Amino acid sequence: MKNREKLNIIIAGTGYVGLTTGLALGYLGHSVTCVDKNTEIIDKLERGISTIYEPGLEGLLESKGNNLTFTANLTDYLPQADLVIIAVGTPSKSNGDTDLSFVEAVAREIGASLNEGTEPLVVVNKSTVPIGTARRVESVIREELEKRNLKCSFSVASNPEFLREGSALHDTFYPDRIVIGAEDMRAFNLVRQMYAPILEQTFNPPQEVPRPEGFSLPALLHTSATSAELIKYTANSFLAMKISFINEVAAIAEKVGADIVEVARGIGLDKRIGPGFLNAGAGWGGSCFPKDVQSLLFAGSQYGCDLSLIQAALDVNRAQRKRMIEKLQQLLKVIRGSTIGVLGLAFKPNTDDIRESPAIDIIAELLDMGARVKAYDPIAAEKYRGQFPDQNVQLCDSVEETAKESDALLLLTDWDEFRHLPWAEISQVMSRRNFVDGRNMFNPEEMTSYGFSYSGVGR
Repeated sequence: MKNREKLNIIIAGTGYVGLTTGLALGYLGHSVTCVDKNTEIIDKLERGISTIYEPGLEGLLESKGNNLTFTANLTDYLPQADLVIIAVGTPSKSNGDTDLSFVEAVAREIGASLNEGTEPLVVVNKSTVPIGTARRVESVIREELEKRNLKCSFSVASNPEFLREGSALHDTFYPDRIVIGAEDMRAFNLVRQMYAPILEQTFNPPQEVPRPEGFSLPALLHTSATSAELIKYTANSFLAMKISFINEVAAIAEKVGADIVEVARGIGLDKRIGPGFLNAGAGWGGSCFPKDVQSLLFAGSQYGCDLSLIQAALDVNRAQRKRMIEKLQQLLKVIRGSTIGVLGLAFKPNTDDIRESPAIDIIAELLDMGARVKAYDPIAAEKYRGQFPDQNVQLCDSVEETAKESDALLLLTDWDEFRHLPWAEISQVMSRRNFVDGRNMFNPEEMTSYGFSYSGVGR
């Protein structure tokens, strides 16, 4: 066990989790090497250009100092490393299983580069991975060592991330809990040492991410690697299920004349339930919930477990996107030939991530139904055009441009800038003043006073 506070850490992958984690650990004083095979990404990061959008990230990148190195070569830095954190992508396969090819590629490179005589290396899975991946990574490394007839000491731990896009730096510096799945106590202690400044809150908060007033110290949970892997999938599946639950109840609220916002507030005050993730709307998306829910369902099928509640959460979420179309039909009667202005393309505010965004399916359906679609997003428009270059969607530079001569506006991402617009004036430039609030962002009476025919979710 090392007594020095500063650790040498390699992070394989500079995506959302890898870059955020690397910048935070470097800020805390560790020596961090971020590795990515894409040399264009490395070049941008070396020049202080962030390759992902996340509030506060560029500020930390500009002030990274000497603690952070970017490289395309893991092998050169491995002999000095105390830990290697695997934070590469784990995309879904068509059957719902998780593609571990990037994870295994890193494991093979580690196994092919380890040498005898160095201190035992700790390999940490931070990528979201299926149950049993820690064992799989260990076996892959051993296979590579056996090819060279070497016996090197190393261990593999699981350290799942619980980062919310748009709040990732906050969640890194001020987490609810840190989970370390490790059977080897040396591995557990080294990962705990890495997080000591966060667990004890002994660091000076960065200007970009101030410490919340009254923040309590995070909990540290030591589990097996298998339990840690299941914790990650279970947490995201439960939160997804909570959103789907309130969306399902929203359908009843509309029928009986209740307001789902009031209902959610009423049940959220129960400490056993809590207020988080009870916002009815167009449904969940992003890089985590859809992939993790499907992966857990696949794991259940492998072990003969019928995860019917989790399957229902997925089904309700898919249906919720169709409900947005139905709301437009109720207001417009006929979609074909109508001009629909979509507000928001990212799956949530404060990110440019459009993965599994409700907007993707909804826009595609509107186009199939013969609508003309205009869209605006303050951050994600360029990424949307890059993914759908041939789609006949007019990307606009403002809400006002999107609203001009539109028959309806459909809000799908609750960007804060939408709250502070002159909606009375915006309504005047529309052909027909219809507003579908897919995030229940606005007060129905207020929007009606601006001349809109307003339709929320569960209201």
